[in-house]
Amino acid sequence: MTYKLLSTINSPADLRQLSAGQLLELKDELRDFIIDIVSTKEGHLGASLGVVELTIALHYVFHTPDDLLIWDVGHQAYGHKILTGRRELFETNRQLNGISGFPKRSESKYDTFGVGHSSTSISAALGMAIASKLKGKINRQHIAVIGDASIASGMAFEGLNHAGVTKANLLVILNDNAIGIDPSVGALKNYLTKAKIGKKPKQDNIIEALNFSYEGPIDGHDLPKLIETLKRLQQQNGPRLLHVITKKGKGLPSAEQDQVTYHAPGKFNKQTGERYKSSQTDLPPKFQDVFGLTMLDLAKNNSKIVGVTPAMPTGSSLKYMMQAYPDRAFDVGIAEQHAVTLSAGMATQGFKVFCTIYSTFLQRAYDQVIHDVALQNLPVVFCIDRAGLVGRDGATHHGVFDLAYLNCIPNLVIASPRNGIELRQLLYTASQFNEHPIAVRYPRGQSFHKNWQIDFKAMPIGKSELLQLGQKIAVLSIGSIAQEVADAFKLLPKEIKPAHYDFKFLKPLDTETLDEIIQQFEFVITVEDASIIGGLGDAVSSYFNRVEASTQLIKLGIPDEFIEHGSTQELFEVVGISAKAIAKQILQL
Repeated sequence: MTYKLLSTINSPADLRQLSAGQLLELKDELRDFIIDIVSTKEGHLGASLGVVELTIALHYVFHTPDDLLIWDVGHQAYGHKILTGRRELFETNRQLNGISGFPKRSESKYDTFGVGHSSTSISAALGMAIASKLKGKINRQHIAVIGDASIASGMAFEGLNHAGVTKANLLVILNDNAIGIDPSVGALKNYLTKAKIGKKPKQDNIIEALNFSYEGPIDGHDLPKLIETLKRLQQQNGPRLLHVITKKGKGLPSAEQDQVTYHAPGKFNKQTGERYKSSQTDLPPKFQDVFGLTMLDLAKNNSKIVGVTPAMPTGSSLKYMMQAYPDRAFDVGIAEQHAVTLSAGMATQGFKVFCTIYSTFLQRAYDQVIHDVALQNLPVVFCIDRAGLVGRDGATHHGVFDLAYLNCIPNLVIASPRNGIELRQLLYTASQFNEHPIAVRYPRGQSFHKNWQIDFKAMPIGKSELLQLGQKIAVLSIGSIAQEVADAFKLLPKEIKPAHYDFKFLKPLDTETLDEIIQQFEFVITVEDASIIGGLGDAVSSYFNRVEASTQLIKLGIPDEFIEHGSTQELFEVVGISAKAIAKQILQL
């Protein structure tokens, strides 16, 4: 497909040479280009399609990169990347050694702030605006583009609250499309829903109450109107907010109609929008679906079970319980801190609360895990989805720090199932366990067993399992990385037979089994899909030192660096926890 105008745009400076009529042609080409690439290479689709006109208008009006533009989350930044010199590289988006799927400072001077988690843009832009003022750059513009789901987060409110008492040269663009990954929720969403293009709701405007100059709502797909409005706002000073109404998935009918699926649809037919079916059929369910369907089973039998998720009902599969028991399952919006403390509050009243949250997002509620749950020893269950290396979303989304940052918290039990059957049984165990809070960590992807819906049976807390007898070498794994260990054993010569232990619990650690291992084996290899600092390897090492064991220990895990994007299997190879790498380590011993 040829792109007459887009092929000439290598920077926003080129964009600013176009006529009004050419800009209208460019928006169609840019939208087609995004669809063309994402349909074959995959990625985040709907969000970027929804801001094509806004992206062009921002780079046309403002003098980027001197004017600083920040995209909240970054799902919607594909058009921005394409217009800022990365058109030819865009087909490598999210591929190993290719460009990132999110704005990244080391990638381009136009990416002024690295993002991946939501609701950071206002604080970052305000920080830049204050810094510009201190440097005497009083005419520099600072623009934060934030969605209606993200602006409802506590951090965004904190930024708005501070900005309102400054005279910072800050422009917040509220991209209002009524959806994040799932539909937006909450009172602010209800207020925004009443806003129509050209007409504000009659009730008090919370933005104006925070001392922002408010403009809108305007049609975010009316490019001439956007340019006219931005030029006017460009001449104003102080905190300003432009409310723009857009449609996620704009320009691809299937993406407009099914905005949840087409947030990141996988490969699809760019003409019809029809998603291609996987060539693999009859696969085991994803870990998230094992969680969601098990929660449904547990909730049927126990009226005290409650589910909580911060804006991930589909991604976590809590949606099944929300559909069946809407009064006992809650999407609280992008509010991880609130989700954890809300769960703690319900736990004080005798409810068994399962707080399901992605590993990378639980980092945002660390204080609440410590102070509001563990310190009070409340039996909240943390269901930590997307643990470990998650693949093409890259460094902002890898869930590799959870074992380390949770292991140092008193009163907390930490478990990690190696497959879907164990996840089901651990969830049941957690539903019966009230002595302490418990964290159950599981990865993205398939759960290894098709017949996983077996009868519930409680698992002993803190006990490991011997999966394979062996000699001389014992491999200790935690969680689903056990599959890579099993595959590694298949690559070994028949005369080499290591033992394999599944350490299902990082805390409490099964020291009784470790004592037996010390007596039987010369070498121990620990394997974890998590930071090598502070996880299973370090826990075993600490115990070996304490008992003065002579057993030699080798630790395999995520090294002390941020891991970039690529397929999960490619990244296992990169960090040395793939089956091939594990087998190589065993052979060296």
